Amino acid sequence: MHSAPAPAPAPPPPVRPRRVTAARAAIVLGAASAVLVALVAAKWGPLYSFDRTVAVGLHRQAVADPGLTHANRVLTDWVWDPWTMRALTAVAVVVVWLRRERLLALWVAVTSAVGAGVSQAMKSAVGRSRPHWPDPVDSAHFAAFPSGHALTATVTCGLVLWLVRRHGVSGWAWATILTLAVVSVVGVGFTRMWLGVHWGSDVLGGWLVGGLLVALSVAGYERLALSRAR
Repeated sequence: MHSAPAPAPAPPPPVRPRRVTAARAAIVLGAASAVLVALVAAKWGPLYSFDRTVAVGLHRQAVADPGLTHANRVLTDWVWDPWTMRALTAVAVVVVWLRRERLLALWVAVTSAVGAGVSQAMKSAVGRSRPHWPDPVDSAHFAAFPSGHALTATVTCGLVLWLVRRHGVSGWAWATILTLAVVSVVGVGFTRMWLGVHWGSDVLGGWLVGGLLVALSVAGYERLALSRAR
């Protein structure tokens, strides 16, 4: 008798790329934020020199082009103003609340409020001065780092993107919302630098800290939802 041939070994399962989770994003953003805060607080020469070079170049263009400067003021004061962003968050909270997802609605509202508090606390702690110009095109008050406009826009847009994705929005609707969010976050940072009221690293700090807050919020809620489902 001939023994049956041994079965061929099963092929190894395909290697799937690791998904970037909110927790991993929070680790990366937290580390980057900490490094930037340390450099700003220490008044690291190369960073301050780069900030000054960028600020001087943009301010020169802002003075020379009053029409574009006015457009940037409209965008920063009305379209991407922190209160406009918070109003958008409030609308999202109401919509989620009406869908009877009360915990999620409260979670988003608290995250937005925490963002405002963190922004003010960091400004007070770091105490960085804003740019000063002999011929300013705009004005702003309180400390510079981080940019409250950039932080608030990042938190708001990040939370909105999370909510719409969580509720199954896809296709052209998702692409449109994502594009508007990216344009808003990048655009508000540019307006703050163009108008000469923030250094570039202030804006970067607002983006990083805002992204960190969103990542922590998403990770925390998903962990809570998982534990409640068990």
